[in-house]
Amino acid sequence: MLEKLLKVQSLIGNTPLRTLNFDCKLSVKMENANYSGSIKDRAAFNILYNAIKLNEINQHTLIVESSSGNFAIALAMICKQLGLKFIPVIDPNINADSEKILRMLVEEVVKVDKPDITNGYLLTRIEKVKELCQQYPNSYWTNQYGNPYNYLAYYHSLGKEICNHFERLDYIFIAVSSCGTITGVSKRVKEKFPDVKIIAVDVEGSVLFSDVPRKRFVSGIGASKKSQLVEEASIDGVVHVTHKELIKGCRTLLSEQGVLGGASSGAVYAAIKKYFTHHPLSKDMQVLFFSTDKGDSYLSNVYNDAWVERVLHQTEAPIPAIMLEVPVIPNGTSL
Repeated sequence: MLEKLLKVQSLIGNTPLRTLNFDCKLSVKMENANYSGSIKDRAAFNILYNAIKLNEINQHTLIVESSSGNFAIALAMICKQLGLKFIPVIDPNINADSEKILRMLVEEVVKVDKPDITNGYLLTRIEKVKELCQQYPNSYWTNQYGNPYNYLAYYHSLGKEICNHFERLDYIFIAVSSCGTITGVSKRVKEKFPDVKIIAVDVEGSVLFSDVPRKRFVSGIGASKKSQLVEEASIDGVVHVTHKELIKGCRTLLSEQGVLGGASSGAVYAAIKKYFTHHPLSKDMQVLFFSTDKGDSYLSNVYNDAWVERVLHQTEAPIPAIMLEVPVIPNGTSL
């Protein structure tokens, strides 16, 4: 299996960088150029690669994972190449096109519809994953929320690529969900650029950096539970965006920069603009963010006027903290 897996490796990483027209040197790394179309390919590959190396997966192992979309698609495409059976556990917030893709790639998709205590679905999805693992003795939960090979994928690949490309970096803005990306990138990049500011971007309703859970309407950003992986991260600040700001960010990123990004990309673009209304910005500052997946998967929601109108009607109440500063998080300590 490792031989087959290594053939996929050449299709993951070394993604292109684009320089955008902005009030500073703003660059975006086009992670939608990866094998399955998202940044999640890096983690999916690394988790499977190491599990196979450690003999935790064999040809008859069932792979199980909870995902809002991109990680499931990444696993599905890689498992297809390896001849492994994979069952993704999804929820109603998944993009319609992403669900269609999954159902074409795998024989069985489990979709939960019961909200958890935070009014999200993540905890319900994880419960279902654990049930499936008990049902199938030869099963393996990739566990993107707690598996260290998630963040190590970004430490050894994306973080390394960033360090090799840039001679200076002032800010990196990173959308958070499982927190593998922000953990791996922050650890690697701060080794070369100790003064770079790592800014996490989260969405209203997420409990990653807040204790005020609310219903969320998009996939790929935010979570219904605190992340284990973030305990290893080095984060200098957090920007929360509302759903309205996220939607506007997606559309503005397209109209101003010609980048058709997904929900998290739009959230980050909105967060960058928001952050620099409160912090000084100069022409020579080097700022980086990621276009984490393809925006055409979001044509049915953030780029759909009818969907936007419905969602904004349900999210009119303000959230208590739109932007907060957090101290640098030393390795090994929690938020």
